[in-house]
Amino acid sequence: MRPIRLSALILCAAGLLPAQAPQYPNFPSETPAKFQPSTSSFDYVKRDEMIAMRDGVKLHTIILIPKGARRAPMLLTRTPYSAKELTGHAQSPHLGPILQGYDNAVDVIVEGGYIRVVQDIRGKYGSEGDYVMNRALSGSQNPTPVDHATDTYDTIDWLVKNVPESNGKVGILGISYDGFLPLMALVNPHPALKVSVPMNPMVDGWMGDDWFHNGAFRQQNLPYIYEQQATRGNDEKWWSGHLDDYNLYMEAGSAGELAQRHGMEQIGFWRKILAHPAYDSFWREQAMDKVLAARPLVVPTMIVHSLWDQEDIYGAIAVWKALKPKDTNNDKVFLVMGPWHHGQEIQDGSSLGALNFHADTALEFRQNVLRPFLDHYLKDDAPASNVATVNAFETGTNKWQKLATWPGASKPTPLYLAADGKAGFTAPVAGAAAYDEYVSDPAKPVPFRARPSQPVGYDNGMTWPKWLVDDQREASGRTDVAVFVSDVLKEPLKIGGEPKVNLVASTSGTDSDWVVKLIDVYPDQVAGEPQMGGYQLMVSADIFRGRYRESLETPKAITPGQPLPYRFALPTANHVFLPGHRLMVQVQSSWFPLYDRNPQTFVQNIFWAKPEDYKKATQRIYHAPGQASFVELPVVPAR
Repeated sequence: MRPIRLSALILCAAGLLPAQAPQYPNFPSETPAKFQPSTSSFDYVKRDEMIAMRDGVKLHTIILIPKGARRAPMLLTRTPYSAKELTGHAQSPHLGPILQGYDNAVDVIVEGGYIRVVQDIRGKYGSEGDYVMNRALSGSQNPTPVDHATDTYDTIDWLVKNVPESNGKVGILGISYDGFLPLMALVNPHPALKVSVPMNPMVDGWMGDDWFHNGAFRQQNLPYIYEQQATRGNDEKWWSGHLDDYNLYMEAGSAGELAQRHGMEQIGFWRKILAHPAYDSFWREQAMDKVLAARPLVVPTMIVHSLWDQEDIYGAIAVWKALKPKDTNNDKVFLVMGPWHHGQEIQDGSSLGALNFHADTALEFRQNVLRPFLDHYLKDDAPASNVATVNAFETGTNKWQKLATWPGASKPTPLYLAADGKAGFTAPVAGAAAYDEYVSDPAKPVPFRARPSQPVGYDNGMTWPKWLVDDQREASGRTDVAVFVSDVLKEPLKIGGEPKVNLVASTSGTDSDWVVKLIDVYPDQVAGEPQMGGYQLMVSADIFRGRYRESLETPKAITPGQPLPYRFALPTANHVFLPGHRLMVQVQSSWFPLYDRNPQTFVQNIFWAKPEDYKKATQRIYHAPGQASFVELPVVPAR
């Protein structure tokens, strides 16, 4: 035995045989297998549930019930942004502080005694299943029998059967992506769904919400796509290496190249964007305004729109236009328009950037509009609602209006772009210069705001939410921006609705972008607000990719040097240009790095434009008889 034992020891020492593990006494963990917090002092009860959908997938759902609640209505939000985060803002025994974060109208929820329900959508955070960006309805783009409409139905069905403290009435609300989901809930609504409040909803990702605007790609949303889809819990973070996003996107060249450097070809939604740069059936069939226009109108819906929504400025008004004609009794569809950035309606609404509204407009909305609206439809004993069909904040005069419809009666009035940088309401006549021109250089694109250009973000002092109200003086001084300014106004000029661009322009290239900005120019000195002296405030602005001039689905090269008409709508405005102010229109051919650069050479897919494709182009804006460029203003007659 001794030789065998000695050989084993030699082999162990040589690492060829496993050594026997040393034996130690047990030392029990001091952490309990399952800790039960003591919450007897809390003013709410929290339930954490996994609710089964019709296909067996379970969705993580947090339910917060005010202690002692009886026959309380429920407010549901479905989110891809973590139910745990939305219901865990602070460590507190009180309901208000833990909801003091994104997507929670805290004062309405807490003061109204609502049961708060927040659910992770399938494939995100604590929920099972597969995640698909803006998952389409079951059908041609979704081969499964489940979608957000069925998931909402199944969730509500479970809630009314399993939350005994409720009165069986459910409302759904949310902002942005969480605002898209209340629209999905309207497709086949559960009988217990009594009201829907989509705020700043994602509606049509190509026409004017998150991914494109009239064909121009919003490339600064690449980090969002990356983080949202790379992992279930948004654990993978975008990396940059640049302080200035302008430098980051210029160095990469094209949006496709930058995404490839980040490995985004692994991400399903990015591959779809690359495959669908034009407005084909992929985008049209997902557009929620078109989807809901074809469905019965059953659930009372309040659509909330921000007049300076820097992310989803298209969607709310598109849904309003799709649904309101179906509201034959004028009791199902309501509209709110506030002077806010994206999501500001649940924050402080006293100011936006340099603008001071001298009152908390968001609090006024929540207390005077949202809360009575929700109470009316969701509470058993609520009084009749006196909420107007349209509650619209009039910027310029800074006051709320209660309206019967939107837009009201207006007179389409052309604001002509004229020679010598003039703008006015008189059509051009022969004899003046036929056009203004500038050189657009893709090597030096026009910044969409003062540099360094911050990434899209809301934390750590980011000013992204305010960029639509940035002072436009820097752009007006550039040689690659055409500027047209009116005389000083002697009377107030009110517009209400969508300004319409009618641009007659030519390019020496074979493709081009056109950015048109309608601007309120303040007097050189403003009493009481000296910081506003000479301020150039964008009232409405957007971009149009020239290759889609004839067809949004089929891009076509532009004939060089030929004056051609470009027609597109700008975002809705409800604004008064005051006496002493002037109107300005700026026209440019890049808005960087928010939008990807047009190479100004026609290529099949701009995502893969090569360095040699990017070329200077001479751009001409025409203002001659028969070739008049103008912005058609929806002028509201003076009362």
